[in-house]
Parts: sequence; structure tokens; C-alpha cells
Amino acid sequence: MPTYTPPLRDMHFVMHEVLKVTDEFKAMPRHADVDVDTISAILEEGGKFAQEITFPLNISGDTEGCVLDQSTHEVTTPKGFKAAYAKYVEGGWPALSGDPAYGGQGLPIVVNQCFYEMLNSANQAWTMYPGLTHGAYECLHTHGTDAQKQTYLPKLTSGEWTGTMCLTEPHCGTDLGLLRTKAEPQADGSYKITGNKIFISAGEHDMVSNIIHLVLARLPDAPQGSKGISLFIVPKFLVNKDGTLGARNGIYCAGLEHKMGIHGNATAQIVLEGAQGWLVGQPNKGLAAMFVMMNAARIGVGMQSLGLTEVAYQNALAYAKDRIQGRSLTGPKNKDQPADGILVHPDVRKMLLTAKAYAEGGRALSLYCALLIDKELSHPDEKVRQDAAELVALLTPIVKAFITDNGWTATSACQQVFGGHGYIKEWGMEQFVRDARINMIYEGTNTIQSLDLLGRKVLGNNGATLRKFGKLVGALVEEEGVNEKMAEFINPLAVLGEQMTKFTTELGFKAFQNADEVGAAAVDYLRVAGHLVFGYFWARMAQVALKEIAAAQSQGKPADPFYQAKLQTARFYFARLFPETATLMRTARSGSKVLMETDAVFA
Repeated sequence: MPTYTPPLRDMHFVMHEVLKVTDEFKAMPRHADVDVDTISAILEEGGKFAQEITFPLNISGDTEGCVLDQSTHEVTTPKGFKAAYAKYVEGGWPALSGDPAYGGQGLPIVVNQCFYEMLNSANQAWTMYPGLTHGAYECLHTHGTDAQKQTYLPKLTSGEWTGTMCLTEPHCGTDLGLLRTKAEPQADGSYKITGNKIFISAGEHDMVSNIIHLVLARLPDAPQGSKGISLFIVPKFLVNKDGTLGARNGIYCAGLEHKMGIHGNATAQIVLEGAQGWLVGQPNKGLAAMFVMMNAARIGVGMQSLGLTEVAYQNALAYAKDRIQGRSLTGPKNKDQPADGILVHPDVRKMLLTAKAYAEGGRALSLYCALLIDKELSHPDEKVRQDAAELVALLTPIVKAFITDNGWTATSACQQVFGGHGYIKEWGMEQFVRDARINMIYEGTNTIQSLDLLGRKVLGNNGATLRKFGKLVGALVEEEGVNEKMAEFINPLAVLGEQMTKFTTELGFKAFQNADEVGAAAVDYLRVAGHLVFGYFWARMAQVALKEIAAAQSQGKPADPFYQAKLQTARFYFARLFPETATLMRTARSGSKVLMETDAVFA
């Protein structure tokens, strides 16, 4: 059976030693009093909840799955899920970063992100039920009317109700301009909504008394395409004026998808038959409103794969320390045993280090993005808020695509460490692999994220936001450029930073002549950008580790093994993973011709 230990030490390292979040909070009146002790206490308890309450339900939830009663359209979640959710609500966890005006605790997003990483490691399928609610909350908090906020936000904040996002239809996935769900205006100001939605995560379940669906639909006079989409609140049960629940609304679960992974989460086929809904935001502007939820979900999906990478690594490392198999190529290391432990094999170490490097790099990036969101929402300086918002927009597709691609690589590598046992259910590794695979697909496939990054976030503003991140890289290079101990990290980072400018400009010129060049290069481009970002954070982490090791040596004390491990992992990352960028830039430059002039292949 797998185990899980919350990586609190590394979380604190990233937050307090690399990002120095409490210093950043002092500039935000809303969070000025949040200190290290407060964060530590919250994460300690959050880790216990993940480790003791939701993690034990992970394998059983995968085995049992969800069950739909076709006669009532009700879904029963796996045994223990509902009780775990009740404890989650009782502990006040849904309200952690919520607005105090609606019952939230008002804590920084960066703290909430740490908690959600642990929940995702423990049980991704369970975590999706409350996780999607955060997106619905953010959408209504930003675009809802005062009346809508008063009706729905307190219950979403407390966790008494959960939320979903209803976008996809059987004939359209990412191309939402094709959606057909209709919304007919009613005399009382509401709308009757009719249509079908598929792949709705947490779309129906028995854990709460009401589910608040945010549904995209078309008004009768809506223009064609994505400019004619509106957003509606469609609750499972109608809400009376006094806040009590009224009649069952005309929105039902007609079926559950049979999936490769995340079996404990109800992926629902939703039917709307004249369901009563209320417009959110402006008519025909629903996609812009929904993007608040979608962007939150994309960062959340990155956190899902981060969580799986961490738990897979922990279990693969524990197995590698215990398993004996074969002998070291340089001669027996454990002569009193019939074989050596598999950690003597270089490739086993490579697989483990790959997972560790991707987990810790992903954690640094994710928490940096969370800190940027805190600045965007809470900093008093408008320019700081704007700069933070631009960087979050740039980094969101990287969080979603790069971390989930890496999560698939890492969980597969960790499964490989187990050999044949990795393919057996009881060890838990094959579930981590299956669960990780969806993260590259939903909330916009990773190709869509790549197109968004290169086409919209980079070329769309002539690289202005990319240059802002480049300035961070440049500042670090300037700071440490003459430090010989940092050369193995700074030199490759500096070279890639310079190459990135030329690489981006070249792709921009090619795209101006032929738009297919963006599609041909985008996936490779995002991975190059991902390594630039990871390289920046790994250099910063190595910088801290070197300083701490030097400080210990100056006092005649042994260096903390934590910092030694951090430094060794940084060296592995730059030596074995970062060089992928050279191949990626070469393949991206190969152009669209070898892809698009291939009709004979598909004839």
C-alpha cells in the first residue's frame, strides 16, 4: 500500500527562503499580519487532514467509483467521500482564502495552494469536488451581481454547496463557439436553458445539499461563434428568497463517463430541460466571465499533477531504498546480501531525480504564481497589481501544460522504478499514472495552452510580458554572474535567456507569413519556456542552498542535508533535463512544411 507524507519542509523553503512571502505580505494591508507561525500551523493541520482523512480513501475510491441511479439521477460517491467532505467543511477548510465579506478567512492564496497540493497528492479525485468550487466562487465574486453574491457566495465559501463549470458539449470541446445550448428569456428576468453538456467534473454527487452549475449558453439573438456566448447560474435546487432550498431544477445527470482514471470523481453527462438560470455579467460576454473560472482551474490542474508527482516520487524512493535487485556495475555494495539495493543503478537514480526535480521546480513555480495572484488582488500599488496580473497570464499556460506534461513523465518513471510491481494495483503507482493522464487533456489540452502562450501571450503583445520575466532572469544573472559556485546554474540560464529572444523573434516572423508556423512550433516553444522558468527557480533555490551551506561551514557546523540535497537536485536538473531545450528549439525551427504537406500519408 502507498504512503504519503506532506512535504512541509520544502513548502516552507520555497515560501520563506526563496520567495520570502511574509515580507511580500507586509506590503499588502489585507495580509500584513500573516506570519510564518500562522502559515506553519495551518499547513501542519492541513497536512494531517490530507494524510489521515483523504489519502486512505484514494485506492478504495478508485476501485469503487461513483454510481448513478438512473431513476432519480442521483450519484453516490465512493464510501467515505461524503464523511471526509463533512470533516473538510467542519474544519473550515473551504473558507481558507475566501473573502471575509462572505464568511471567508481571507488568508493568502499562496497558503491555499500549499493545502491543495497536499490534497491532490492524497486524493485527486476527491479534491476535485471542492476544487472546482473555488473557480465558481472566483467567477461569481468577479462578475456576479450583489444579489447573486449574497445568495451564493456564503454557501460556496463555507462549502455547504459546491460549484461546477458546464462548458463542453458532445459536438464541441475547446471550440466553444460551436455550442448549441439555448437560453430563453422569461418575464421574471430569469432564463429557461435547454441543452446537453458532457465531461462535467463533480457534476452530480451526494456530498452537499446543492450544486451551483455555471453554464454557457446562447441567447436567441446571439451572434454566431464565441462572441455570442452568455454565462448563467443554474442551481441543482432553486434557492428561495430567504436562502432555503426550493424546487428541483431541470438540470440532471443522465450518465457518468467510464474513464481511465479519477474514478472517484463523477464526470457527468448533464441534461438541461428548461432549467431555470440567471445571467452572470453581460449578455454575449459569458466567455470572458468564464475565463476567470477557467484560468483558476488551469492553475488548479497544474497543482493536481504537482501533487501526483510528489506522492509518486515519495513511494518510488521508499521502494528503491528497500528493494534489492542485481549488483552495482562497479562491484557489489552490499556484500552480506545476495543483491544490492536498486539505488546503486544510475538509471534508477535518474528516474527518481527526474520526479524530484519536476516536483520541486513545479512547487516553486506554482507558489510564485499564487504569490502573484495575491499581489494582483491585494497590493495597494496599481502598477504592482498590473505587473502581477500580466505575469500570471503569461505563466498560467506553463503551469497547466509544463507541470502536467512533467507529471506524466514523472509518474511513469516512478512506476518504472517498481518494475513489475508498478503495474500491480495494490502498490498504487498505476493509479497515479492513470490519474495524471487526464491533467494533460482537460481545462484546455496542452496544445491549446501552447497556442495560447505563443500566439496570444507572447506574439500577441510582441513579447512585452515575456521581456518582463526576462528582466527577472537578467537580474539574477547579473547578481550571480561572477560567482563561480553558481556558474553551473547561471551560465546555461543566461544562454537560454539570450536564445529565447532570438527564438521568439524568428517564430514571430515565420508566423506573420504563415499562421501554421505557430501551430507547428507551439508545443515545443512552451516546453522551452517552461525550462526557462524552471531554470530560473532552480537557480534561485541553488543560490539559497549554497548560502546556507557556506554559512554552516563558516561556523564549523555540518551542512544541513536538506540544502545538500537541493543543490544536488539542481545540478541534476541543469545537467540532465534543462538541455532538452536545444532539441526543442531545433524541432520548432523545422517549420510546418513537414507536418502540413503530408496529404499522401493520410489519403
